[in-house]
Amino acid sequence: MKKLEELVFEDIKPSLGVTEPGAIAYAAASARKLVSGTIRKIEVVLNSGIYKNSFTCGVPNSDMTGCAAAAALGAIAGKPELKLEALRDAGDEDCQRAKALIQAGAVDVRLNEISSEVYICVKVHTDNGTSEAIIRGGHTELVYLARDGEALVDDRKATADSKAESPIIQYTLKQLYEYAKTVPLENIEFLKETYSMDAALLGAGEKSGKTALSAAMTESDRAEGGERAAKYAVCGAIEARVNGVPMPAMSITGSGSHGILCMMPIFAAGKAEGLSEEETLRAVFLSCLVTMYIKEFSGKLSAACGCVLAGGTGAALGLTVLYGGGYEDLCRALSNMAASVTGMICHGGNPGCVLKALTGVEMAFWACRLALKGVCVAAEHGILAAVPERTMRNMGHISSPGMVETEKHIIEILEGMK
Repeated sequence: MKKLEELVFEDIKPSLGVTEPGAIAYAAASARKLVSGTIRKIEVVLNSGIYKNSFTCGVPNSDMTGCAAAAALGAIAGKPELKLEALRDAGDEDCQRAKALIQAGAVDVRLNEISSEVYICVKVHTDNGTSEAIIRGGHTELVYLARDGEALVDDRKATADSKAESPIIQYTLKQLYEYAKTVPLENIEFLKETYSMDAALLGAGEKSGKTALSAAMTESDRAEGGERAAKYAVCGAIEARVNGVPMPAMSITGSGSHGILCMMPIFAAGKAEGLSEEETLRAVFLSCLVTMYIKEFSGKLSAACGCVLAGGTGAALGLTVLYGGGYEDLCRALSNMAASVTGMICHGGNPGCVLKALTGVEMAFWACRLALKGVCVAAEHGILAAVPERTMRNMGHISSPGMVETEKHIIEILEGMK
């Protein structure tokens, strides 16, 4: 079994903009690289989660939003070797060419299924031929590449057959907690890069005027110290991200907003309150583990806001450790989060994510404070369970498959807005 720090290290990675438009751009860039000539048409087929999350989401290095924009700009200026940062070098001229393709009706975006799993298929037609790229299972899992109908890479069956569970769910919450307390500090120092990356994203958002909502919220916020700092750091970085600021966030479980919400509250609170680097890193590490655990059951994408459900719950438990809590306190904090934020809907990557993040951070601090006072919602109520691992599984189950019907209705609403 891999060490837990290795699982986290392999999972977190930079992501430019919201992950779903980034993944569409990566697929489009990968297909375009296979065929030369002038682009005549781009066909995009997406599962509901990718479709919904990209629907009105800002596309990095542009003033455009949405699935078609991500695909067009990815095909024109994307660099597939950069994966989720494929649009890093896109410029104004590229954006104008992308807009021209969209206005000409040359970009066709379709939904294929209601699903919590990642699926993206992009076909690029030029005057010299046709190419195709398919991503499935994860935002960077390129399982199929073809040129003029000839497969160059085809791992579709292997990917479909390999749905192995992550080793993380073989641990109990108590084991995750004890591991976070004792792992050699040098083994988790890589997490420091997260703070510097997300802080840079926040700073770029401030300079570009794309964090106005977060600034207004902070001005009227009565919270003090670590909580106030945490709210602004999280909300500002997420607002910059959904507004297309061309700076990466550190993603976890395939989502930059998950990464921001599960790690930045702890970094910001630790810094604001003068806590040690070791205390902060160990708390952040536990937050990552809890976030990954819940996501293993909730699916990559669903109608539930995974940022608050998984990332916010991870943050609540991380904060509890940061402020001196023990295992029983963690169990109470988990119950408080499960009883409150489970079921919040996701209707795509957009500025509304900032308000959801605010709710997640505030509830994470409340869950922590109440837990440290020995207070929580009792296990016999609702989806809560006496065993914390069961509570986390139940939270995930509500998201997927529990909210499939909700996803259908969200998609119907979005389709009606075209």
